[in-house]
Amino acid sequence: MTHSTERERTDSEPPEWTPPGFLPPAGPVAREDGSLHYSGISYALPPGFRPLQLDLWVPAGGGRHPVVVWIHGGAWQFGDRRYLPPTLETDAVYHALLEAGIAVASIDYRLAGEAVFPAQLQDAKSAVRYLRRHAAQLGLDAERFGVWGESAGGHLAALLALTAGRTAQEGDPVVAEPLDSVRAVVDWYGVSDLATMPKLEVPPDLPPGTADPIEQLLGGTTPERARSASPITHVSADAPPFLLIHGTDDIPVPLEQSSLLHAALLAAGAQSELVTVEGAGHIFVGATDIPALIARSVAFLTKHLQE
Repeated sequence: MTHSTERERTDSEPPEWTPPGFLPPAGPVAREDGSLHYSGISYALPPGFRPLQLDLWVPAGGGRHPVVVWIHGGAWQFGDRRYLPPTLETDAVYHALLEAGIAVASIDYRLAGEAVFPAQLQDAKSAVRYLRRHAAQLGLDAERFGVWGESAGGHLAALLALTAGRTAQEGDPVVAEPLDSVRAVVDWYGVSDLATMPKLEVPPDLPPGTADPIEQLLGGTTPERARSASPITHVSADAPPFLLIHGTDDIPVPLEQSSLLHAALLAAGAQSELVTVEGAGHIFVGATDIPALIARSVAFLTKHLQE
């Protein structure tokens, strides 16, 4: 008679504990205008990394609200979900969306020094799925999602929209539910084709050894990696409507990047609008009316999310 060296589990024993993939939303704080603010929701807990969090603002009033996911920039190396670009008034984007009756979620994602691509895109997809999973509890309409990003966040916003229902790398179907699709995209001065980007200069005041942003994002540059991480590669007729806004004097991310994506979307039969901001540099430095650019972006999202 042989004896097993491992103790057999009985039906009465509890299953082994496994770490959760996310945490449920905590209670919100009611603001003076009646809107609700959820702070620091842990939407993903990737093993070995910090918890990834989002902040959510929901307009006053009952019912289900459309929602826009905001993705911050920072060359994939820096940035914080709690701060808009310094050229914008504090919380200007969030306030404008709330006034339009649209909820807004500002999300973390793993930076390039923490994990290489496609980790950043996977995080954005996880945030959308999390918000859909908890839509009823949070007062969101699971059918009306949009995304808005700036700079590196614009790049991720475009990729999120163009790879909905697919893996980041090969385009294989994803069985994960809920879906990661969105109905409209606002892309402020984002990268669309990594292969044609000029080499990004590392500012001299950064710590020694700071890597080139694209090389760090991709874990080394090869044509295959650059192609996979480029929104222009994934354009199809199924793309949601895009609004691209870009300064004519942008040096880190040239206007050509938005022009290429705009042309590719139109050629594929998708909807795209390209707005150029005369004399504006990156993050709209030198723009004469940034509130008007915010208003145009919110109007675009309202049009497509209220349909």
